[in-house]
Amino acid sequence: MDVITPDRLSLNTATVKEQWNLRECIDGCARHGFGGIAPWRDKLHEMGVEEAARAIKDNGLGVSGLCRGGWYTAEGALTDAVIDDNKRAVDEAVTIGAECLVMVVGGLPEGSKDIQGARGIVTEGLAKTLDYARTVDMKIAIEPLHPMYAGDRAVVNTLRHALDICDQLGAGIGVAADVYHIWWDPELKDQLVRAGRDRLMAFHLCDWLVPTRDLLTDRGMMGDGVIDLKGIRSDVEAQGFSGLNEVEIFSALNWWKRDADDVMQTIIERARDVC
Repeated sequence: MDVITPDRLSLNTATVKEQWNLRECIDGCARHGFGGIAPWRDKLHEMGVEEAARAIKDNGLGVSGLCRGGWYTAEGALTDAVIDDNKRAVDEAVTIGAECLVMVVGGLPEGSKDIQGARGIVTEGLAKTLDYARTVDMKIAIEPLHPMYAGDRAVVNTLRHALDICDQLGAGIGVAADVYHIWWDPELKDQLVRAGRDRLMAFHLCDWLVPTRDLLTDRGMMGDGVIDLKGIRSDVEAQGFSGLNEVEIFSALNWWKRDADDVMQTIIERARDVC
């Protein structure tokens, strides 16, 4: 397994969201030799989609993914407004040349305890979004989130469940494998094999701290936690995945407080030495 060099890294803009706007993220990626970037839509809208697309292209960066589509359960039922927003997300992903649109599908509707009903809404929403995405040749990547987020962020929590949906919906949909959410899964290796090259659309790196002080905003830098990053990366690449290694770290207690260029340099060092 080769060392991860900077040109094989992508910066998910959440990693330095408190320090840099999207233009600064693009400039930082170019300055540090990163191969790509993965914007969040709020940062993309602040800069302007067309302007961001030009800047990304002018700096020779790939786009490992756009974060995020989904949130199908936000209004308690699948509404035209939710579907229209996901279509806009698809169009934005196309404009910036993203490899895929990453889907955080949504948790339980407010006041609901019907997780199976929520999962039905999600599957229907993904199907409708996929129908549109196929017309513009954009891939859709379900990101299963750790089960602790089932109540409020995502009722798809394992690769197995995400791939079951992919089996149901057909071509053009796959998974974004984020180590923070899947490292614990006893079926992880088998489900990565099941996903294979065609359905492994994105690979996200960070680490799981022990203890974790905040379940949303206390992710670790690679090497600071307990995830077998080399092992998971080996299993992902064994399926033929050759995309960028996207670093996504939510860290209100640590990395969001540091100089962003120092964060970028630490990512390069840890990707080389730990991953």
